[in-house]
Amino acid sequence: MELQKPYYAVIFTNTRTEGDNGYSQMADDMEKLAKEQPGFLHYESARDELGITISYWENLEAIANWKANMDHKVAQRKGIKDWYSWYKVRICLVEREYEFNKQN
Repeated sequence: MELQKPYYAVIFTNTRTEGDNGYSQMADDMEKLAKEQPGFLHYESARDELGITISYWENLEAIANWKANMDHKVAQRKGIKDWYSWYKVRICLVEREYEFNKQN
């Protein structure tokens, strides 16, 4: 997917606590909600021992509005209380990108 540059990436890196405790449902709900937000562009996520979720946004205002969204705030509080043993958030300006895609 080619996004118009520049755009912003919010990189959420984390380690989880034991058990699901409602995490999977909330993660699905937050993905759907984020996609409805003005300025949202795309979403990618991977989890092994370390989880990484990257959301892409048009601008810093869209990111601030997403952070302040009331439903997202509920998920943030539950994350601190129940789901994460550690996390880090990075907000990056993407000015350039490239990819490799081997077609079989």
